[in-house]
Amino acid sequence: MIKKIFLFSIALIILSVNFAKADEGMWLLNLLNKNYADMKAQGFKLTTDDIYNINKASVKDAIVSFGGFCTGEIISNQGLILTNHHCGYGAIQMHSTVENDYLEDGFWAKTLADEIPTPDLYVKFLVRIDDVTDKILKKVTTEMTETQRTEVVTAAKELVIAESDKEYSADKGYETKVQSFFDGNTYYKLVYQKYTDIRFVGAPPSSIGKFGYDTDNWMWPRHTGDFSMFRVYSDKNGNPAEYSAENIPFEPKYFLPISLKGYQPDDFAFVMGYPGSTDRYLTSYGVEELINIQNTNRAKIRGIRQEIMMADMLADPKIMIQYASKYARSSNYWKYSIGQNKGLKKLNVIEQKQEAETTFTKWVNADKTRLAKYGQALTLLQEAYTARADYSYALQYTSECLRRGIEFITFAKSCSDLYDYMVTNGSITQDNELITTAQTAAEDFFKDYSPSTDKKVAIRMLQLYAEDVDAKYYPEEFVNILKKYNSDYTKFIGEVFDNSVFVDETKFAEFLKNPTKEKFESDLAFVLAMSVHKKYLEILALSEEFDHNITKGRRLFIDGLIKIYPDKIFYPDANSTMRFTYGTVGNYSPADAVVYDYYTTIDGIIEKEDPDNWEFYVDPKLKALYEKKDYGKYADSDGNLRVCFTTNNDITGGNSGSPVMNGNGELIGLAFDGNWEAMSGDIAFETELQKCINVDIRYVLFIIDKFAGATRLTDEMKFVQ
Repeated sequence: MIKKIFLFSIALIILSVNFAKADEGMWLLNLLNKNYADMKAQGFKLTTDDIYNINKASVKDAIVSFGGFCTGEIISNQGLILTNHHCGYGAIQMHSTVENDYLEDGFWAKTLADEIPTPDLYVKFLVRIDDVTDKILKKVTTEMTETQRTEVVTAAKELVIAESDKEYSADKGYETKVQSFFDGNTYYKLVYQKYTDIRFVGAPPSSIGKFGYDTDNWMWPRHTGDFSMFRVYSDKNGNPAEYSAENIPFEPKYFLPISLKGYQPDDFAFVMGYPGSTDRYLTSYGVEELINIQNTNRAKIRGIRQEIMMADMLADPKIMIQYASKYARSSNYWKYSIGQNKGLKKLNVIEQKQEAETTFTKWVNADKTRLAKYGQALTLLQEAYTARADYSYALQYTSECLRRGIEFITFAKSCSDLYDYMVTNGSITQDNELITTAQTAAEDFFKDYSPSTDKKVAIRMLQLYAEDVDAKYYPEEFVNILKKYNSDYTKFIGEVFDNSVFVDETKFAEFLKNPTKEKFESDLAFVLAMSVHKKYLEILALSEEFDHNITKGRRLFIDGLIKIYPDKIFYPDANSTMRFTYGTVGNYSPADAVVYDYYTTIDGIIEKEDPDNWEFYVDPKLKALYEKKDYGKYADSDGNLRVCFTTNNDITGGNSGSPVMNGNGELIGLAFDGNWEAMSGDIAFETELQKCINVDIRYVLFIIDKFAGATRLTDEMKFVQ
């Protein structure tokens, strides 16, 4: 339900969850009873026990943290996972070659035996959540410094985890975490079970799974079939196990039934998943830093780097495969940063936050006890953000341009443990595990490395760093480059690529046969990498003094806000823990005289087709199915094939792949994006505009069944007519 007005008051600006609106709120599963009446009134047909229960199967048992960066859902009694195409993109890319390009052509395992093991990928099931605030804060006092407080809290966390480990053994894949909520005012213990034998089952070609690419990213209307499929395997007893040919498909406690009935405007919809990070309680000082430093720098640096990468990708199919996932990871938040800045400015979020801070200050000043406890909160924040601004700027440039921007620096730094060992021990034998680790890292690195691309990027990143960063923050070796090479970055990088072992797979393999401390210290890439790392840590240390004050100021500020409105329902910021968000299906109006319908159809794919633009290529087989209108049981009541739809569920990064379910708990779609007009949503939820973009489950099934012919997969599923 779209709200009629956006009020510039503290109740909506910072605490807009106060009225338990259906379209805002990332709710913890164990606290859903507080929202139950509102959910039921809007169309929720289940009970809260159906969602979260530690004693019997519930919906939570079908939802997984997919690799720690996305969400997936179990949709069969054989452990079949559905998630987004962009969530599986790294795995798809890893398994692709020029000869078998699963990115371009798609992939569908014909049998269980054809499902591809995917190293390093895992899923986690949530077992339980428990409030342990009293245990964690029992020994905390107001007189403690932030360092002292952190030490006490850390020790208390370790005790809670140790106690939990007695009941939930690591031998069966259990992991216990204790996480902070409301910036250190509340703590919960979360127990997970981790499965590591995850196999790639299927994905459509990228022309379907990423249709529209960067142009359509964060945009509506959308026509992207953003899904991929994996499977969880276990040992014969259903326990987590490392990959083995003897492992069997995992039998889950619960899997999601799938609805073919579709949806209508104002239909209830809920999402469960693992949203990564929001900052809804951020003050005006933090928003200013975000706009002026973080987002601005990220957009500029990544935009320059991505332009170089894309030119090489379009010129060479091999590089296109090698850099597909790298480019996608970079470009997603490059565009996000641009859109978020635009939204924050357009919606006057700084002014909104300032009004909230004024209200907070009046409340604090009205009582001597409150003044003593909360009076320093905003002062700490204002002074700390101001003092650390230069450090934040330098840290981001050092990271984006050098530490992560230049690939050989990242790789060389990853080998520093090997160097440290030789500094201490003098030499190393070939059977040392550090040698094996370096060999494995090299295999992974060089598989997806184009020296010619990194060379171009490195030259430009060094130039940009010199242009935009104050010289007092330069790494020592960067200063040496300026002097020795007279700022000729092309010459310096040329010598790196002529001589360094960290940019050449053959040279690195030879180096590992007889690595020495002296060889490390004479390698230009390694010397630069270590110098960059050293300077980064130095700047970080200078910033930490102010970071402590920000931590304390935020904790006091949020605690005060909660006390201002004792009868209101609050939700904590996203922190990669499972959340429940509910809302409705519906359209929206992004501008005067413009109304966007709440769903798109396959007609829009054909309308967007552009033979001269690879982002909007339409597969001939898909076009043939369209021309025949061969949609089968996946068409809606009007005979159309819907592709995507919008709800007003509250999601963010990490929710990608989350199931969208109707009031009966039946799967109707997968969440995969937010909309451009509300990119400020991680900081200030926009009640009029914010939308969750979802791929229709019927389009997913159409692609699996009609396009790919992978009916063995649909045969596993449970459909509800």
